[in-house]
Amino acid sequence: QVQLVESGGGLVQPGESLRLSCAVSGTSLSIYTVGWYRQAPGKQRELVARMFSGGTTTYADSVKGRFTISRDNAKNQVYLQMNSLKPEDTAVYYCDVDNPVAAISYWGQGTQVTVSS
Repeated sequence: QVQLVESGGGLVQPGESLRLSCAVSGTSLSIYTVGWYRQAPGKQRELVARMFSGGTTTYADSVKGRFTISRDNAKNQVYLQMNSLKPEDTAVYYCDVDNPVAAISYWGQGTQVTVSS
C-alpha cells in the first residue's frame, strides 16, 4: 500500500524558513509526478509546487523565488524548501504523488505551517 508522511511543519515568524519532507513508501518514486499543495482555513486547496518525473518544475506565482521543490528518488523523499515565509503562507501542506498514466494520486495527512509574528 502506498503511503505518504509529511513532516517539518511548525510555527515560525515572517521571514524565516522551513523545509518540509515527504516520505513515500510502498512504491518507487522515480516514475511519479510529485507535488505540494496547501489549504488555508476557509480556502480551497491550491497547488504550490510540482515536479515531473523528468525534473521539470512549476510553482504558484505567490511562491516563485521563495519555495523550491526537490526529490531524492533513491530515498523516496520529496522536499519543499520554504524561504522568506509570509503570514499568507499559513496553511496545512500536503504531499502528493501522481501516476498520470494510471490516473492515480496518493496523498499524505498534511503538516501544519503557521507564520505569525
